[in-house]
Amino acid sequence: MRYVWVTFDRVRCSLFVFFTLCTAVFRIDVFAADALPPQHADLAETSVSGVSSGGYMAVQFHVAYSGLVSGAGVIAGGPYDCAGGSIWTATHNCMHPDPSNPLPEVAYLVARTDGLAASGEIDHPSHLARAKVWLFSGTRDTVIAQPVMNTLANYYEHYVAQDNILYKHDLGAGHGMIVDDRSAEACSSNADPYINDCSYDAAGQLLKQIYGHLHPPSAELSGTFIEYDQREFFNGDAYSHSMRDSGFVYVPQACRSNRCRVHVAFHGCLQNYDTVGDQYYKKAGYNRWADSNNIIVLYPQTIARYGWNWKRLWTISYVWNPNGCWDWWGYDGPDYFKKRGAQMSAVKKMLERLALPRG
Repeated sequence: MRYVWVTFDRVRCSLFVFFTLCTAVFRIDVFAADALPPQHADLAETSVSGVSSGGYMAVQFHVAYSGLVSGAGVIAGGPYDCAGGSIWTATHNCMHPDPSNPLPEVAYLVARTDGLAASGEIDHPSHLARAKVWLFSGTRDTVIAQPVMNTLANYYEHYVAQDNILYKHDLGAGHGMIVDDRSAEACSSNADPYINDCSYDAAGQLLKQIYGHLHPPSAELSGTFIEYDQREFFNGDAYSHSMRDSGFVYVPQACRSNRCRVHVAFHGCLQNYDTVGDQYYKKAGYNRWADSNNIIVLYPQTIARYGWNWKRLWTISYVWNPNGCWDWWGYDGPDYFKKRGAQMSAVKKMLERLALPRG
């Protein structure tokens, strides 16, 4: 199915004629992505990972849906609900903590988590006991300071058996997805596109930590990249939630006939498709491992937002997210870290779609 949408780019009105004449500038958007296809996926071994804001999102999703998620990989993220709904806390305490802007205490975060579970707003954290967790923090990361990831490790240790947590924090890496690929940026880079060659395969390491023994990665991909419509998971309006109209999913050839598990890979800020093209969903290192181990990889996509919704004037929304980050501080509403949060529940619905029997 193909869609054609007519949207307002902006309304140009002078103050002099504001109440008498406004000229609307129209644009025709041709949208070509199809619905996310059911794959009869087995959600019993669903896992998540992410880098930067995607790392924070992976933690949020893991904790909120701990009854569903069996494991998580976090690169340069931080503890659950670290920001507490504050952009100041997010960009100071939860990225570069100092004596004036300290990280939240682990005891506070644990009490907060337990309280949310008691009220039914997230799954009970007892589910986390069975989880496998892989954490990474580079010693040259200038975006998310290492103490932030140390706090995340301490938070997980409260719920997860220590033998089930692997925390690597001794590599001289900057801020980004860590790969073994000479075409990527230097290992110590802290810049766009945030994919760094450290001769270290983070995607492979985190997937092995989560799933145990895996077959070696495929030399060549056998599967298919599918661009799918994300709007239906946001009641037809992904834009208002700083989400792209479409996302991507990699489906190995074997998953066309077999039941496969699903891994959700959350990109970081300034790492979505509209900023770096296909570099994250094709070069972050997941697909070759997925191809040989019957894993579908879901790559949902954000967009940048700069304030009021000028694209769809009939929907009132104000979102300030110029770097296209995942919502880990509340730009899309106060429920961002709970199961009912717009981005959280939408990704859950995507997983449920993948689990439906093939048509």
